[in-house]
Amino acid sequence: MSTGKTAIIAGSGGLPALLAAGLDAVGVPFVIAQLDGYAMDNPAGWPVEPFVVERLALLFDRLDDLGVEQVVFAGAVQRPAIDPERIDPRTAALLPRLLPAFQAGDDALLRAVIGLFEDAGFAVVGAADLIPSLTAEAGVIGAVAPRDQDIADAARASEIVAHMGPLDVGQGAVVARGLCLAIETLPGTAAMIEFVRAARTRFPAPEGGEGVLFKAPKPTQDLRVDMPAIGPDTITAAQTAGLSGIAIAAGGVMIIDRARTVGLADEAGIALWAVAP
Repeated sequence: MSTGKTAIIAGSGGLPALLAAGLDAVGVPFVIAQLDGYAMDNPAGWPVEPFVVERLALLFDRLDDLGVEQVVFAGAVQRPAIDPERIDPRTAALLPRLLPAFQAGDDALLRAVIGLFEDAGFAVVGAADLIPSLTAEAGVIGAVAPRDQDIADAARASEIVAHMGPLDVGQGAVVARGLCLAIETLPGTAAMIEFVRAARTRFPAPEGGEGVLFKAPKPTQDLRVDMPAIGPDTITAAQTAGLSGIAIAAGGVMIIDRARTVGLADEAGIALWAVAP
C-alpha cells in the first residue's frame, strides 16, 4: 500500500469513513473530499473538504495545495446534474471530455473521471488496494452453507451477469430455481432486490427462502473506482425479499462492515459465500 497522502473522494454510505479509519490506523495521511449533495456516514466526525463537480479544476488545485498524491473513490453516487451557472472557466475546459461520457454507460463515465484525475497528476487507487480485507477469498463467508440449489442458482446468475457485462448494464442478478427474477440496472442493487420483494407478495418464497443474489464486477470495469459492494443493508433487503443466499465474486466485491454483514446473514439463515472467478 502506498503511504502517500490520500484524498478520499466521498459519496454516501459507510465506505469513506471505513477507509479513513483504516488509513488513520496505519498512519497514512488523508483528506476527505465530500461531493456536494451527498453525505457520508461519519460517526467519528472526520473533517471534510466539500466540492462540486462544476468546479472540478478547483478541487484539483485544493488537493495539490494539501499535498495529495493519490485519490480513492468511495461511497455511492448517482450521476450528478450539471448546473452550467456554477461552472468555472478552467473546469469548462474539461467538459468536452466529460460531457460525452454522461451519455454513455457507467464504465465510460468512470474512465473519463479517472483520466481527469490522472491528468491532474494524481494516482488513482482502489479501496481494496488500501484495505485488502474488504474483499473475500473463495469459500463460505458466514456460518450458513449454501444448499445445492443455491449453488446452482448462483452459477446461473453468474452466467447472466457475465453476459450483461459487455453491455455495461449492471453488476448483479437474482435467480431462483434457475429462473431469473431480476437483473441490476441503473437504479442499483437495492432497487433490484425491492423488485423481487414486490413480486414475492404474489409468489411467496417457501420456508427458508429461495433464490440467490449474485454480484460481480463487469468484465471491463475499472475496480479502482467502481468495485461492487454488499453490506448490512443488502442482507436486510435480501431477507425481506425471501432470498436464501448471496454469492459474490471472490476478490471482486467489497463487504462493507464485514462483522455486522456476516452476523446479519447468519441470523437470517442466509448463505453468504464467495465464488472463484
